[in-house]
Amino acid sequence: MTDRPTVYARIIELIEPLNTKKVALTEATSFAGDMEMDSLTVMDLVASMEDEWDIMIPLNLLPDLETIGQVADAVAGLVAKKG
Repeated sequence: MTDRPTVYARIIELIEPLNTKKVALTEATSFAGDMEMDSLTVMDLVASMEDEWDIMIPLNLLPDLETIGQVADAVAGLVAKKG
């Protein structure tokens, strides 16, 4: 089973190549505000996370996931449920 710190660390690794603004990646870093990611880039990231952990992130959940920390919480929860 994958714990939240491990999920968070891997999410940071998945985000790095998409971080064109080279902002510091922290729990509070926002995708739209800080990194200025467009929707296509966000969907690429979502697909990468779904592939990484073999999960489905519900589309209706995405608007509530504004920061890296919120995404890590959601992914860790989905992975735990899959467990």
